Amino acid sequence: MSSHHNTDSIQHLYEGDQSKLYSGVMSHHSDIESTESKTQIKKIWKVFWILLAITLVEVFIGMQLSHSVPKPVLAFVYLSLTLVKAGFIVAIFMHLGDEKKNFMTVVLIPLVLFVWFIIAFLADGGFWLHMNSTSPTRDHGIEHVAQ
Repeated sequence: MSSHHNTDSIQHLYEGDQSKLYSGVMSHHSDIESTESKTQIKKIWKVFWILLAITLVEVFIGMQLSHSVPKPVLAFVYLSLTLVKAGFIVAIFMHLGDEKKNFMTVVLIPLVLFVWFIIAFLADGGFWLHMNSTSPTRDHGIEHVAQ
């Protein structure tokens, strides 16, 4: 008998028809009416409503307040709300919230540093561009060196 049909191994579930993985054969809960399943469903719905509320706040701000609020404030608010939504998605749907704290730290610290890296370089580039476009001594310095 081939190893493909060995019932002791779950490898056969990963070969060929992938629908077996999602049809309940490999589900964690055999009974969808169990307390564990109902708790998980409530958690998913809670996250859905939170994400919906944040999205509605973003749409409201975009439609009603975008003309009266300064653009840097709007950018900060949108970025903050987007990061909150991304955090919920990562924590719940990518199961990072269930991981150990050390693993979360290993993932989140580089992410925060990367965001800081982008902000720092954008600020530095903006400063450099402003400095080069407004400095009257820069042109005189080049002429003075050339003489």
